[in-house]
Amino acid sequence: MPEVKTDQRPILVAPDAFKGTFTAAEVADAIAEGIESAGVPADRCPIADGGEGTAAVLGGALGGLVHELEVTGPLGERVLGQFTMLGDPGTTAAASPTTARRASRKRTPRTAIVEVASASGLPLLAPEDRDPLRTSTVGTGELIAAAITAGAELVLVGCGGSATVDGGAGALAAIEEDGGPRGASLLCLCDVATTWARCAAIFGPQKGADAEGVVELERRLGDLAKTFPADPTALPMSGAAGGLAGGLHAALGATLQRGAPYVLNALGTDARMQASRFVIVGEGQLDRTTLDGKAPGEFATRARQGGVPCHAVVGRSAIELLDARIVDLMEIIEAPTRDDLVAAGRFLATR
Repeated sequence: MPEVKTDQRPILVAPDAFKGTFTAAEVADAIAEGIESAGVPADRCPIADGGEGTAAVLGGALGGLVHELEVTGPLGERVLGQFTMLGDPGTTAAASPTTARRASRKRTPRTAIVEVASASGLPLLAPEDRDPLRTSTVGTGELIAAAITAGAELVLVGCGGSATVDGGAGALAAIEEDGGPRGASLLCLCDVATTWARCAAIFGPQKGADAEGVVELERRLGDLAKTFPADPTALPMSGAAGGLAGGLHAALGATLQRGAPYVLNALGTDARMQASRFVIVGEGQLDRTTLDGKAPGEFATRARQGGVPCHAVVGRSAIELLDARIVDLMEIIEAPTRDDLVAAGRFLATR
């Protein structure tokens, strides 16, 4: 009888973080552990969308050195922030999603990534201290300036998880105080498409503003926009991180880009997906917002378009059946604990 060949392709495990519970890498390891216990290979591929955890995902995949320094927190307190210098100078770091294809022909700039959440993040404040009328992005600007001083020619700014709606005023002041961008380029990785004009109304209440506070924030942002050489008010993604993205764009010429596609491209996920049996995505809560630019939704859409089956392992599922069908998820498994994640991986590997 002819020899029966088994499928040796791996299962691609590509979760985002379960915020407040597990990092993306921890989720990927747990699911992969279950898969491998069934004798099936797993390709670990933690993902992110420009929010908290993006530096760890890119640094883990591309190599990078984490720099820690004391900076100004959202309310002026001192906090320990960090930026990651990706790869080695002029070789490994990804300057754009197409860098890998151009690497042999064009030198890539030395690249650092700064997460707004590291210095100006909402989790840095107790709920009773959250007030976007008082919070500032000064610390984020200090991290950007420090990355430039350390030799970064391109700074990726992960615009997610901020406690601020200051339009980047604090960050711009800190960068200017340190000598400006000094020839470095800025690229904002945005996890939302919200415009500058809408960010106070959309994000202000989430960050502690009441109705009167939102009106005041809108006034401040309107006044600030008038001081810039370019108008950010109607630009998609300019409202990311409480307008920080728009401020960096309008004042310093920063490029705004959706975070999820950038990260997925930098990780080479399309080729890895085509080489896999199927894809497993995941996040803490699967819901309607998953379809609005989040990394799991972006990856699931790519899998559908590429004809690769996609499953989801999540902490909690709150998605409507129609929305799940839009991204063509084959199966959704709730797995809130590590043991559950391992079991989900084993179950899917033996289907």
